[in-house]
Amino acid sequence: MPSPTLYLFCGKIASGKSTAAKQVALSQKAILLSEDHWLASLYPGEVNSLETFQERTARIESLLGPHLTEILKSGTSVALDFHANTKKRRTWMRQIAENAGAKALLHFLDVPDDTCKQRLRDRNASGIHEYEASDAQFDQFSRYFETPEEAEGLTIKHHRLTGSGLAGE
Repeated sequence: MPSPTLYLFCGKIASGKSTAAKQVALSQKAILLSEDHWLASLYPGEVNSLETFQERTARIESLLGPHLTEILKSGTSVALDFHANTKKRRTWMRQIAENAGAKALLHFLDVPDDTCKQRLRDRNASGIHEYEASDAQFDQFSRYFETPEEAEGLTIKHHRLTGSGLAGE
C-alpha cells in the first residue's frame, strides 16, 4: 500500500488554494477538508476579524489534529484546504503527517497581490464563496503571510502564475 500524503496549500486570499485542493483531492483520491466550510458551518456570521478567525481556527485545529493523524494512519490521503500561510501553521501540519508516518506535500500558490485582489473582488461579486473579504482585510491577513522555506522540513511544490494559469515547478 502506498504511503498516505497530507496535501497542504499555501497562498494569499484568492490565490486559488481551494480550487487546487479540490483538484488534488480528486486526482489523488484524497479526502478533502475545507477550513472555510468548517468555519462557515460551525460559526456562521461570527468570523469577521483576524482575531476571531485565529480563535475559531485554533478550536478546529485542536479537534482536527488527532483525527487527521488517524485518517492518515489508516492509509488515506488528505487534501487539507486550511491555509498554510505561516510557519506556525505549517509546523502544526507537518507534525500531523510525521505523527502518522505520512508524507507532507505543500503546494505554494505564488500569485501577485493585484491578481489575488481582483479575483477576490470577482469572487465577492459572484456570491459563491462562504466569505467575502475587502481589500483592506486582504492587506491585513497578508501582513502575516510567510513564504515557505525548505528548512521547514516540507516538500514544496511551487506554482507560479503564468499567462496560461499556474505552473508548477
